[in-house]
Amino acid sequence: MKTTKIAIILAGALTLTACEPGSKQGFGTMLGAIGGAAIGSAIGDNGDGTTHFFAVAAGTMAGAAIGSSIGRSMDDADRRAMERNRQLALETYSSGQTSTWYNPDSGNSGSYQPQPAYQDKTGSYCREYQQTITVGGKTEEAYGKACRQPDGTWKIVT
Repeated sequence: MKTTKIAIILAGALTLTACEPGSKQGFGTMLGAIGGAAIGSAIGDNGDGTTHFFAVAAGTMAGAAIGSSIGRSMDDADRRAMERNRQLALETYSSGQTSTWYNPDSGNSGSYQPQPAYQDKTGSYCREYQQTITVGGKTEEAYGKACRQPDGTWKIVT
């Protein structure tokens, strides 16, 4: 039940980003929504394995709003640096080791900290990670999961 509700909220947040595919604001909204849902889930935990639906919803919406603001300020060079850094961290960094990126032109920066790799039920290797992005002096954190594709790249999965 908990997973279903979170999935519904994340699907709604991802739908919001579909209005402008590839846009800076859409990417930031998605990233913020995921982080906000995770925080709302942790805050709304009842201690018995269930979560208050409204805590997750509020966290998702707040995260989406903050992420949207940050996403507006990221340029293509920032996104390319962030993507290269994510691929490097997930492929080569040890669990808990932090990989950082910095764009001297914009002053924006970020980091990835991958967790241990594991095989999912389809046999793909996956890793969870913590991501930090600083844009215009504002820092956001998010948590995600990526799985290794047959071509060796890592794809973010929900």
